[in-house]
Amino acid sequence: MCKKNSYLISLVLGCLSFHSCNSDIKMEQKPNIILILADDFGYMDTREYAKHTLGTGTGEMFYETPNLDRLVNEGVAFERAYATQLCAPTRASILTGKYAARLGFTTATPYRKTYYNQGLEVPEGSYAHDVLYHGDNIKIQQALINGGTNTAVPAGTQYDKGRDEISIAESLPDYHSAFIGKWHLGGHGAAGYTPADQGFETIAWFDAGGSPYFNWRKGWNNRSMENHPNMPQKEWLVGDAGDETGEEYLTDDLTVQALRYLDKRAEVKDQPFFLYFCHFAVHGPWQGKKQDIEYFDNKTTKGWNGHHDARYASMIRSLDNSVGKILNKLEETGMEENTLIIFMSDNGGIDDDVEPNGFITDNYPLTGGKACLTEGGIRVPLIFKWKGKIKEGQWCKIAVDCTDILPTIVEAAGYNAESFYDELDVDGQSILGLLSDVENKSQSYKRDTRYWHYPFNVIYNNPYDGLPLTPHSAIMEGDYKLIFDWHGRLKLFNVTSDLSETQNLAKQMPEKTNELFRKLMNWLDEEVRDTYWPKPNQEYDALKDLHDEPFVNLVKIYREGGNVAKAAN
Repeated sequence: MCKKNSYLISLVLGCLSFHSCNSDIKMEQKPNIILILADDFGYMDTREYAKHTLGTGTGEMFYETPNLDRLVNEGVAFERAYATQLCAPTRASILTGKYAARLGFTTATPYRKTYYNQGLEVPEGSYAHDVLYHGDNIKIQQALINGGTNTAVPAGTQYDKGRDEISIAESLPDYHSAFIGKWHLGGHGAAGYTPADQGFETIAWFDAGGSPYFNWRKGWNNRSMENHPNMPQKEWLVGDAGDETGEEYLTDDLTVQALRYLDKRAEVKDQPFFLYFCHFAVHGPWQGKKQDIEYFDNKTTKGWNGHHDARYASMIRSLDNSVGKILNKLEETGMEENTLIIFMSDNGGIDDDVEPNGFITDNYPLTGGKACLTEGGIRVPLIFKWKGKIKEGQWCKIAVDCTDILPTIVEAAGYNAESFYDELDVDGQSILGLLSDVENKSQSYKRDTRYWHYPFNVIYNNPYDGLPLTPHSAIMEGDYKLIFDWHGRLKLFNVTSDLSETQNLAKQMPEKTNELFRKLMNWLDEEVRDTYWPKPNQEYDALKDLHDEPFVNLVKIYREGGNVAKAAN
């Protein structure tokens, strides 16, 4: 019997009697679960998060999120919830409960050449769905060349060489699981890596980083192999637009697809469901509905906190309306009290100071945005609502992250989450106990350390020097986060007392800096394959480098036993 099948049997046999061992939440029956994942939606893009952070009245703000505000006020909102810096890595972590870099997901790619889709032999140490190369058109000198990245979560095909990750849907064997929206985990249309291959009924989906919001259906339904002649499959499995809804705007269409699914499940009394609803909103291209754009263009609060893009505001409105319709449908069908709703974003918002074209949103007082390992890039909204099961209107200050979502859902569904950690070596831990104990007084949640790895030179600007981002990795332990810029810079912040990350403590606290750097390197050595590390650029010309600080090879200094905190810029 394969490991996956034996695990699933043990999971069913280990099912708890609807009472979590880490939580005071009691259930008479298995709950329905809806996970709504937004795309590129910033921490300050939700009014209640902005109000909680700055103390500003919601009426003064530019964006409008009444339904997300309702979700916050009727549930538990997490003040320090973390994703990765980009969408595909976060999705890999949510799907598997593991750090994305362990799976090789170090960035998010548009369609790129991989060993699989080019029909090439896979080199030792690489994976069939690794990209051959991914990089931005950066003109300045780069001391390091980019590491690699994976594009598909192993699903047990012949190309996976025995690897087969247990997905979030496969972890709920008693549930009917369905997927809607953005996938971006399937090797850019590879056979055997669709949501259906990971345990979901597919309703409408697309395996790409972005999608047009108008006239998208032809692209989603494209099966032609014309541009993929070396792909070893009969048709390109990039997506399926699903049934016609009559909606012209993508966010509205996907919402109707979700509402239809909920209507169907309301008629099924003997099986709970898990709906994983991944919006493309508010990812580019930035296209909104005309009447909404006009409304925000004329709004008097335009410009509050740097929020001024009417297209973006209109896309937020459509996303928020979708959440409201889901909430209303649960009330209408009588499923509200037995449904756990989770809302999260996959990474921080695209900040004006980081985005090369200088528009979209502003994450202030958080520094940086999408693609950064500063708070603006990885701190995201995370909200749980479960009527009658958790106290309303609570904020939790305990740090959690996207790897915690899967074990939380497993425990909420009545399975033994502790055995899940042991069986599958997940990095996350259930945060179900925090929903009834937001201060973690019972110590049900014990995680205190988390990691990030982004081995790329990126066209997005470094928020501290304005030049293209260089490869970064990071570790957070308690209130302290160490960001390792592979160009030779270290930044140590206390993110609780210094939310904006303006006070670099790396030189003031050298012992802490060296300790965290050692732990980060140990994790990278043990968990991240060499192919996903940045490498020295043999053509680098230091005399032409535009950085104020010279390149310092801190990894080499560390390997030789040197004082990294002292040597760093």
